Amino acid sequence: QVQLVESGGGLVQAGGSLRLSCVVSGSIFSINAMGWYRQAPGNQRELVATITSGGSTMYADSVKGRFTISRDNAKNTVYLQMNSLKPEDTAVYYCNAEINSGKVWGSYGVWGQGTQVTVSS
Repeated sequence: QVQLVESGGGLVQAGGSLRLSCVVSGSIFSINAMGWYRQAPGNQRELVATITSGGSTMYADSVKGRFTISRDNAKNTVYLQMNSLKPEDTAVYYCNAEINSGKVWGSYGVWGQGTQVTVSS
């Protein structure tokens, strides 16, 4: 019932920028942490950035100073602003949300389908 939909991916030249969006819809009580992950061919899925419900952020060392994660709680949306993109940033980017059920059994994670980001030299 809960669905995450990413958008904003595409092809960009090195040094360019993209802004990814992820909208959470469905029956939820609240959203705890949200994050962006990425996976390149032949690689494991890796954490890019996270943001808590209180706005605290964390970034992978490889993207610090270039990427910014933010969220709009009223719209159940998380964003990833990507600047100074490099070819090594090329990957499928996935949104993840920790959903608070409001029940005794607590929270659970939901993944989006992913959006392709390709950075050319």
